[in-house]
Order: sequence, then structure tokens, then C-alpha cells
Amino acid sequence: MDCLFCKIIEGSIPSKKAYEDDKIFAFYDIAPQAPVHILVIPKTHIASMDEVNTDNADVVAHIFTKIPEIAKAAGIVNGYRVVSNCGDDACQTVKHLHFHILGGTQLKGEMC
Repeated sequence: MDCLFCKIIEGSIPSKKAYEDDKIFAFYDIAPQAPVHILVIPKTHIASMDEVNTDNADVVAHIFTKIPEIAKAAGIVNGYRVVSNCGDDACQTVKHLHFHILGGTQLKGEMC
């Protein structure tokens, strides 16, 4: 598979790791949109939210139980935003399900 995030998980592309366990990997975005910008991805390749189903929903639930821990460890103390782009119209550039944790400052109120 020619997936950028799968290569990051396997270690063939370097990244600055924020968190890792047996199900997920979190790393700092190379083009941050906030002072703290971390991507959280499942180690199992899921292309987008459109591929979440009863067989893999447990890893998505696991991600959401770990996001507060990852945010706190990164020094985010006064709130954060979690974003997932799904498909071309939403500008999903890497076809591997991922969640952006954005924080470390007062974020703008609008989403676009």
C-alpha cells in the first residue's frame, strides 16, 4: 500500500511522535495550523470516516478516549478542537482516517 500514514506508522517515514499504543499512533503535523497540531491515526488502515463500520468502530472509540490524554500531555490546558476531513470536497489529502487535535491558543470561532 502506498499510504503516507501507513509508512509513518511502520517508521519508514520519520515523524515526531506524540503518543503510541497497540491501536493508534499520534504525531505532530509538519505544517501546523495551531501552536499544537497533532494527528491521531489508527494503525489499521481505514481510508476515511466513510469506511468506519461495526468491525473497526472500536479503534475510533479508542482514539476518542485517548485524545484528552494526548492533548494534556502536549500542554493543551484550556481547550482544543478535533477535526476530521472526509473526502475530496472536505480537502482530505491523505486517504487514511485521521483526527487533527488543534490547540495551544484561542482558536477562531469559524470553522472555514
